Amino acid sequence: MDELVQALRDLNEKKVYELVEERIDRGVAAVEIVKACNEGMIAVGEKFSTCEYFISQLIFSSEILKHVMKRLEPLLQGTAGGPSAGKVVIGTVKGDIHDIGKNLVVTLLRGAGFEVVDLGVDVPAERFIAALKETGANILGLSALLNFTYTEMKHVVERVREAGLGDKVKIIIGGAPCNEQVRQFTGADYYAVDAVAGVSMCRQIYG
Repeated sequence: MDELVQALRDLNEKKVYELVEERIDRGVAAVEIVKACNEGMIAVGEKFSTCEYFISQLIFSSEILKHVMKRLEPLLQGTAGGPSAGKVVIGTVKGDIHDIGKNLVVTLLRGAGFEVVDLGVDVPAERFIAALKETGANILGLSALLNFTYTEMKHVVERVREAGLGDKVKIIIGGAPCNEQVRQFTGADYYAVDAVAGVSMCRQIYG
């Protein structure tokens, strides 16, 4: 296992910061550091799902990640330039208040030159639809961490289609529990394995 992935998985805060600084000094691309942190957070999530970690450890890991992303954000923004790469509306669906993964995607998208409308957490379908109409965005990102919010994702997808936006807007779902089966259940167009994959999908959609 990568040293940075392991340090984040083990919640070794000091080691994580040291390794991040070391990689920045060596000229490692910020997006590669983000990939390692993403893997570390997945490992934390696995420990949480098996009850090796509790909510306090999950919160602590998110705080570590926030500090890392704050350090990397200027470097990620430095990769952007020129005209807007496109508009994206994103949020965590109603009933879920987790935002670690969503915030990571937002940072990467903005670094890649996208205009991002971040609606936050616990977002109802109506707010997603209103934001899509106001911005003219062609991509909607739905984030969730809790299994029972799958039905809410499905509800949002159905409401977007009912609003006549289905031909124009591509919907991407993401979050630790999401997979192809969940995508099929919700009716979304894509699911992102991780934050970096989500950014790649947005680039492909906007061509």
